[in-house]
Amino acid sequence: MEYIIKTSSLPSLKDPVFIAGFEGWGNALGVSSAMVLYLARRFEAQAFAELDPDPFYRFDETRPTVTIEAGRIKSLKPPGGTFYVTEPEEGHRSLVLFKAKEPHTRWHTFVRETLDLCDKLGVRMLITLGSMYDNVLHTDQVISGIASSDSLLEFLGGENVIAIEYQGPSAIHSTFHWEAQKRSIDSVSLWCHCPFYIQGATHFGLLARLCQVLGRLCGFRLDTQDLEAGWKELKGQIQDLIEKNPDLQDIVDELRRAKVRGSWATIKASSQKNGKVIHLRDFLKPTS
Repeated sequence: MEYIIKTSSLPSLKDPVFIAGFEGWGNALGVSSAMVLYLARRFEAQAFAELDPDPFYRFDETRPTVTIEAGRIKSLKPPGGTFYVTEPEEGHRSLVLFKAKEPHTRWHTFVRETLDLCDKLGVRMLITLGSMYDNVLHTDQVISGIASSDSLLEFLGGENVIAIEYQGPSAIHSTFHWEAQKRSIDSVSLWCHCPFYIQGATHFGLLARLCQVLGRLCGFRLDTQDLEAGWKELKGQIQDLIEKNPDLQDIVDELRRAKVRGSWATIKASSQKNGKVIHLRDFLKPTS
């Protein structure tokens, strides 16, 4: 593990599950990275290792973040990744959580280093999280996925997770699962489908739904009332904005009609024709 910097000794874990979320292309409405951070907070996970950013990131594309106060540099944080671990509760499996920006270069080395760490920790189940913009309504909670075995695909089907059919450019997730397959590590990738006409906020409703699926897959239970309350409030604000914008109302109405007809080609055509989006950060600023 040449590029993983351990900040503490490797923990002793109970049948651990590795869950990874990435910022970047596969993080629509912040679902992928927010899910990992939510689990880390709720389970009081502790960071135990950092990823060396130099081999994997172009700093001219994803620049380090600097904090300067009164003319002095207080901190400098480069892009990279952090590994967290939860101690197992009685009867529960440990969770190893990984949040990182999708790397710019050396994907196979990035994945190999991470899976080598998984081997050392005894991980035999790997889960990656992603989210994409799609022709769905903001009230939908659509999740699709892939899995490494028939039994896992059957489980996903029971959770109403749609089996993915796709051919084209991939995110880092596919490289993880391809390499995990070679090592006989069970793997699942879950993708949340976000409404293309909304940007600039975290979809708490999809987070709650994703958390339920993860809980049943990994054997934990979490009360997600906080996420559901946040989604109820945000959904109301989104609806108010749509009702005040005729163009957006037309898009949503067409999506609803196409959904009833089952005509996804019509949905795609309507989204490409209009191309309107709500940038929620322009509307949902805190009042001073």
